[in-house]
Amino acid sequence: MAVQSWEERLAAANAAATTNNTTSTPHKKPKGFFREWGDAILFAVVAATLIRWATFEAYTIPTPSMEHSLLVGDYLFVSKLHYGPRTPQTPLQVPLTHQTVWGTSLKSYSDAIQLPSYRLPGFSEVKRNDVVVFNVPFEDQHPADLRTNYIKRCVAVAGDVLEVKDTQVYVNGKPAENPPQSQNRYFLQVNEPVRDKVFQEQGISDFNSPTGVPQAQMTQMGPAYVVDATPQTADYFRKQPFIKGVVQDKAPAGQGEAEVFPNNPDYPHSTPVFTNVAKTWNKDNYGPLQLPKEGQTVQLTPENTPIYQKIIMRYEHNEGVTMQNGVLLQNGKPLTSYTFKQNYYFMMGDNRHDSLDSRYWGFVPEDHIVGKAVLIWMSVDPYADAFHKIRWSRLFNFID
Repeated sequence: MAVQSWEERLAAANAAATTNNTTSTPHKKPKGFFREWGDAILFAVVAATLIRWATFEAYTIPTPSMEHSLLVGDYLFVSKLHYGPRTPQTPLQVPLTHQTVWGTSLKSYSDAIQLPSYRLPGFSEVKRNDVVVFNVPFEDQHPADLRTNYIKRCVAVAGDVLEVKDTQVYVNGKPAENPPQSQNRYFLQVNEPVRDKVFQEQGISDFNSPTGVPQAQMTQMGPAYVVDATPQTADYFRKQPFIKGVVQDKAPAGQGEAEVFPNNPDYPHSTPVFTNVAKTWNKDNYGPLQLPKEGQTVQLTPENTPIYQKIIMRYEHNEGVTMQNGVLLQNGKPLTSYTFKQNYYFMMGDNRHDSLDSRYWGFVPEDHIVGKAVLIWMSVDPYADAFHKIRWSRLFNFID
């Protein structure tokens, strides 16, 4: 009998193992080109969807309602982590879309299935002066989580008492801090045209003008430019010899506007009419108005029903609620009191006279809050030439 050394036995064992593995494990066919690309695209879509839902999402500023804090053409990152991401209410949706399929008017979702919405824990709650992105609550042609995204500043939170006196916001009886770049509307009285360059140097744009440059018009004060500007810019014009006068546009106290909430209780579906609560309110002299808070109970009266009717009928998903002759009914019986199921917020644009905000359509429900605007990552001037298109000084600025 032949004798094998230890090395020979080890070599023989390895050879046998290799033979067994070769015969027992079939050779795998490599993935095809389209299969590899399909798997890669699927992974990218799933990853991007999760990141967009749970962490950060990119937005752009299309309107001047937040000027000059945020400019038309600013591109933002909005944090979902601060207030906590919301679970999807509308699960049947094309990934990475909002209301329509990219570049078309086709709906990107089906509302056949609607789920309860919950919010995961976040780093913080919504605070006063936060710049917040939210689904605008007055829309009803889309589910709540797919309504148009608005961006405004939260000026009052649940439980606060808000009031505006002569354009100054007060919260719980104390003057609120004004954002340093907030704007008001002014009349610049003139005898002759102002050079376009002056407005450009001062950062004043008219987004109703094709060139973005304000044009003189005839006003109740004579020839004037009507501009939105910061108080510092208004002071600059007061010192210029080519300006006759600078007059701030203000709605007088006591002169009510039927368009403001709750005179227009179900904007845009209701007919504006003066109510007993808000018959003297206007955009510059508003309130006092207390914001509803989760767990708070209010007694319903004919006077305060316009304030709460949208909350009870729409935002809190109550069944069997109707309105008849100014009285809220549930299953045919009058509601005499109501306990709120969630918190509500009051949002205003920093460009106070060019902002469709809570003064006109009311409260923002907590379940409509999307996230906190935290960073400007790109800024493009829509009226600049190709060499000055990017506003380099605004890149990677944090949002206050």
